[in-house]
Amino acid sequence: MDRKESDAYLRLDPARLPQHIAIIMDGNGRWARRRHLPRVAGHRAGVAAVRSTVETAARIGIPALTLYAFSEENWKKRPKSEVDFLMRLLCHYLKAEIKTLNENNVRLQYIGRRYELPAIVQREMAEASEATAGNTGMILTLALNYSARSEIVDAFRALAEAASRNGGLDHLELSEQAISENLYTRDLPDPDLVVRTSGEMRLSNFLLWQLAYAEIYVTQTLWPDFRGVQLLEGIEEYQKRERRYGGLGGDPGHTREHAKPREHAEAKL
Repeated sequence: MDRKESDAYLRLDPARLPQHIAIIMDGNGRWARRRHLPRVAGHRAGVAAVRSTVETAARIGIPALTLYAFSEENWKKRPKSEVDFLMRLLCHYLKAEIKTLNENNVRLQYIGRRYELPAIVQREMAEASEATAGNTGMILTLALNYSARSEIVDAFRALAEAASRNGGLDHLELSEQAISENLYTRDLPDPDLVVRTSGEMRLSNFLLWQLAYAEIYVTQTLWPDFRGVQLLEGIEEYQKRERRYGGLGGDPGHTREHAKPREHAEAKL
């Protein structure tokens, strides 16, 4: 860690780190435009932000990190040349980052309709996931060809199919727990913190069910400029908030003390 990251880290309370952080990575195009570069240059620069963020999160002991990498809408609203570049960049990232993921004990997995992605991308995804499957530290989830609405549709479809195999719709079980158990993220806790870069104030069809009680942190930083220090600043802001879960401020079990500077902080740095 550099000096800024170390200072930000020392201000955190290790007992109250979020268990799951979700990040909407936004601003690659604006980053490139401000530099009079093609949009693909912004996407390429964003890889360094991914690496720094993943390493920092893993080293301070965040159990789960989910990155919104490619939405279903991207297929429809981006030029084919840009989509093709993103697919090539993804394949390159998956190959190049295996060593770093393993060094940081990070296990890689995915959410989204991956079967709709190009076959070569699916192969690279499977190989990278298999190469990190034995790691026991942070779970890094890439949301690829992802849509929260499609995820909920798929969950209901799975429930209906299970009911049909069990005798028909009279056996359809509908409850929050049943739906949660059929989401793509069934093996993950709901995010405590969602970070949005580039200053935009929207969720963009990302984890709509799971983010019901997540704290939202928006930074003006464009994604290619985002680094571990910005992640730590977001966690610091998260630790200053009172999470009420629909209750009143000061209710037992819902209050959170403001973050205090750590003494003798330790992490895998």
